[in-house]
Amino acid sequence: MKGNVLIVDDEQDWRNTLTTLLAEHYQVATAENGAALQKALAQGQPDLVLLDVKLPDADGLDLLPQLKKHWPDTQVIVLTGAPTEDEAISWAVEAIKRGAFNFLRKNVQFDGEKLLADVQNAIEHRRQNEEASTLRRALETMSGTPSPIFQSAAMRDVVRTTERIAASDVTVLITGESGTGKEVIADLLHALSARSKGQIIKVNCAALPRELIESELFGSVRGAFTGAHADREGLFRQAEGGTLLLDEISEMPVDTQSKLLRVLQDQEVRPVGGKTSYKTNCRIIASTNRTPQEAIQDGKLREDLFYRISAISVHLPPLRERREDILPLANAFLKRFAAQANRTLTGFRPAAIERLTAFDWPGNVRQLQNEVQRAVLLCEGAEIDASDLSISQTRSAAGDTGDTSFTLLEGVERNAIVQMLKATGGNKLETAKRLGIGRQTLYNKIKAYGIEV
Repeated sequence: MKGNVLIVDDEQDWRNTLTTLLAEHYQVATAENGAALQKALAQGQPDLVLLDVKLPDADGLDLLPQLKKHWPDTQVIVLTGAPTEDEAISWAVEAIKRGAFNFLRKNVQFDGEKLLADVQNAIEHRRQNEEASTLRRALETMSGTPSPIFQSAAMRDVVRTTERIAASDVTVLITGESGTGKEVIADLLHALSARSKGQIIKVNCAALPRELIESELFGSVRGAFTGAHADREGLFRQAEGGTLLLDEISEMPVDTQSKLLRVLQDQEVRPVGGKTSYKTNCRIIASTNRTPQEAIQDGKLREDLFYRISAISVHLPPLRERREDILPLANAFLKRFAAQANRTLTGFRPAAIERLTAFDWPGNVRQLQNEVQRAVLLCEGAEIDASDLSISQTRSAAGDTGDTSFTLLEGVERNAIVQMLKATGGNKLETAKRLGIGRQTLYNKIKAYGIEV
């Protein structure tokens, strides 16, 4: 897609020279004076303006702030025929102060190739700013704060990849440990896509009862099974025109995975008990806290489905591998929870910062969020100190029980769940029954504690 360039110069020869130079690569418009520029301000916004300093009816440097105010994203390269080096430097400094991207002397060894390079750099800079602004708005919407959430190189790569693939309808597989932020990336993919006006429907495949998962996903007709007293719409239909997130897809029954594969291939859904299919139009994002290769080997994930949903894969590293993100995330959570609790907290004391950044966070971002929320509610001072935190000073690599990563009570509970899962061979229904808790409660605790089943 060609960029748009507006040339504002009173000299006809220069307008012709610049137009000839740029027209092959860009869409070019011209204005011969300040009055013509004022009329152009009512038109479409260009990517770049080449602005002469000396116009017959105006000073280009005086017009520059007005131009930037009206077109804040437009880049400006100021042109001048300044007779002396000192005067050119003076104008260049002033132009940059007023928002110009660059400055060019017209009458001293004019270099067309350099101008083309400057124009290309300015337009690319404008587009990067625009993309960053879109991304920042999406992240602010999700985090509730304008703070920089991701500072590590690994997460910047993740966000950059997410930004690039968001506009496509390609199916994306997001992998990473529990609590790393897979749902946030799914939200970001949806927010930056053309489907953002539609809904993003999220379903935890591990939490759906085996006997109901197909009717939940695909819908069902009345009388299809015991208890089906009315037609059920299904999540594919609810996500029409939007996005459907299939969280923990490796926990979906294998026979249901085969039916999902058919839906993805044919773009058609047949409700349970129904005789006709309907076209579906939603983007599919899948996520799992398992390593896909291990899930395939263990028979938890169909290999053909994996290849279908992983056209593009995004992996989120655990928080312990991107410690640069710990403090920005903690500050963002602090600001959010302090506002919710109507408290004025200025930040973390050095001892608290040291403890936060030294901890390994086996529960990842979710655990960090819960820890900060707890500290906000219990902190008595204006800053959160190390004594306000429940985490230990340091943590070694996570072991089987991992009970040093939580409060004492949580550690005991986590250990009990781990041991019972071992005793039942990973049978969640039997584990919940023996522990005397509901199946959904068990699923929630497994996810909150980052337990690998």
